[in-house]
Amino acid sequence: MKTFRLLFTVLPLLTAGALLAAPSASKDSSRVNVTFSHPEKFTDVKEDQFGSEKGRDAILEQIRDYIDQRAPRYMKNGESLSVTFTDIDLAGDFEPWRGPKADDIRIIRAIYPPRMDLSFKVTDASGAVVKEGTRELRNLDFQSELSVNTQDSLRFEKSLLDDFLRSLFPRR
Repeated sequence: MKTFRLLFTVLPLLTAGALLAAPSASKDSSRVNVTFSHPEKFTDVKEDQFGSEKGRDAILEQIRDYIDQRAPRYMKNGESLSVTFTDIDLAGDFEPWRGPKADDIRIIRAIYPPRMDLSFKVTDASGAVVKEGTRELRNLDFQSELSVNTQDSLRFEKSLLDDFLRSLFPRR
């Protein structure tokens, strides 16, 4: 009985805390703008050998959400970040010679590193450009990195994005 009483006391407090935290998350993500320039021409953003627009959009949405979540951790108050991806090639590839049962299995090998080409602009609170440029993100040694979440299908790409954000916003 005490467990139920404790549960009904703590649960509303946790819910209230989550609701109070929600507006700050949306405020941070409004400081980050991620776009994809002609995603239909990207080298490899497919969920299986044949790929689909729906699958591509789902993968790109995961990438957008990841940057929206991570970038504010590195940015100063008042800074804004705009990123435009011009090409993405996910780590690994589909090898059709493995047969029809392997159509949806992405084979990870050193010859298929993750690649992302992008342009970016960082502005301060007044709107003045602090940094801008283009980057060709590559990690040829991607398989040797330790990953906390080995079940995440985009773990290599997320690691590449974390490296980019750390280099763009060094600790100040």
